[in-house]
Amino acid sequence: MRNRSSWGRTVLNSMAIWFVPWLGSLLLVSLWGPSAPASLLRRLGEHIQQFQESSALGLGLGPGAEALPKVGWLEQLLDPFNVSNRRSFLQRYWVNDQHWAGQDGPIFLHLGGEGSLGPGSVMKGHPAALAPAWGALVISLEHRFYGLSIPAGGLDMAQLRFLSSRHALADVVSARLALSRRFNVSSSSPWICFGGSYAGSLAAWARLKFPHLIFASVASSAPVRAVLDFSEYNDVVSRSLKSAAIGGSLECRAAVSAAFSEVERQLRASGAAQAALRAELSACGSLSRAEDQAELLGALQALVGGAVQYDGQAGAPLSVRQLCGLLLGGGANRSRSTPYCGLRRAVQIVLHSLGQKCLSFSRAETVAQLRSTEPRVSGVGDRQWLYQTCTEFGFYVTCENPRCPFSQLPALPSQLDLCEQVFGLSPLSVAQAVAQTNSYYGGQTPGANQVLFVNGDTDPWHVLSVTQALGSSESALLIPSGSHCLDMAPERPSDSPSLRLGRQNIFQQLQTWLKLAKESQVKGEV
Repeated sequence: MRNRSSWGRTVLNSMAIWFVPWLGSLLLVSLWGPSAPASLLRRLGEHIQQFQESSALGLGLGPGAEALPKVGWLEQLLDPFNVSNRRSFLQRYWVNDQHWAGQDGPIFLHLGGEGSLGPGSVMKGHPAALAPAWGALVISLEHRFYGLSIPAGGLDMAQLRFLSSRHALADVVSARLALSRRFNVSSSSPWICFGGSYAGSLAAWARLKFPHLIFASVASSAPVRAVLDFSEYNDVVSRSLKSAAIGGSLECRAAVSAAFSEVERQLRASGAAQAALRAELSACGSLSRAEDQAELLGALQALVGGAVQYDGQAGAPLSVRQLCGLLLGGGANRSRSTPYCGLRRAVQIVLHSLGQKCLSFSRAETVAQLRSTEPRVSGVGDRQWLYQTCTEFGFYVTCENPRCPFSQLPALPSQLDLCEQVFGLSPLSVAQAVAQTNSYYGGQTPGANQVLFVNGDTDPWHVLSVTQALGSSESALLIPSGSHCLDMAPERPSDSPSLRLGRQNIFQQLQTWLKLAKESQVKGEV
């Protein structure tokens, strides 16, 4: 362990990733390897996060080098539940100490989720925007197995068994203790967790499981209820497409259905029609097989769902208003346009924004890429996240009821089949894992106090979160016309009054918690 610890200390003092020997070859895989045909929703989320983080760095830093966020590395146990296993990995974190009032000030811990976490995570958005008011130290912690926090040894099943929300929470505990020592934080300083989406669930669960270490949590768009068949996702998409408040309408919802009906008609037609469809919608691979058709239809569903999920966010290629304008053929050419033509244009806009050539891949290529155990620094951790959905959460979006505006493909069995093809996990084991997750954390009634759940009613994920207060200290905030994790994004002049009010409510909740923490300090409580 002595050599390993010495190596870890060397890395802690540097921002250069090449000090970690195995990351050199990993970076080459990232730069030169083929891009995995992942869910379009995850690609959109990564793109928006990177856009907002780079905007934060561009707008938020002063001319001095002291304004730069600092990077650090923690040596964490690979298996924190087995004291005899001393294998470890390096976990990355970022620090913004510009506003820190000193060792007695609060610590705002921003948890990372299923992707890379960059320096912008501590510079803009909350909790960074909230830090000056209370002199808080802002730290963000990258999730194990994502970004640069990937253990040596690859992503085979023997390694992935150390990837779970429970392992991630153990990392939070270890990081909380190690960082307290590293920054000489007072034992009475309150630690408040922040997180969005899956990381929002982690923030809530950190307070639930470790209330003696985490004083309070703000959980944004946190899907705390695991679910195998997430048909409710498209129920919200359908409803949001009709919402005039965000630019939707009954006509827009009908146009979506018409566009998908035309795609299905061409898929049933001759080989020439399929070939034209493939070119028009940028599908990589043949569309002659039903499983490849399902991949295309799933990608198109994700495109429309993504416009709803990320509506109005900086970096989002399409808002609901823009998508509806395309589908309804707004402008002088409306009489000659069709919903299908609008859908084609939407595909072009999204692919151009993401820098991708293909909307969908063949099912065989998808499986082959997901089976690859070579880690990639860039990207959204497709294999890792699939593993977590197969072993903990499900979250498989389906469209098998009459209210859904899309094709009924892909169906749940097709999605569960990925768990079996990639990891050898049966549908029954996935269903059991989802049930165990809800049993362990409590689903939508987790029973944690001093947690604020923040959601937007446009976001399809809010139906898996907590949207009504469960008690005086387990509160909820539902932002009208708010999209996924919108409250966490950097503030903009175009922010709606409801979003501004929501952020004020978050501020007031923090004010209440930190007043309580101060009173506890005066009484001498830890």
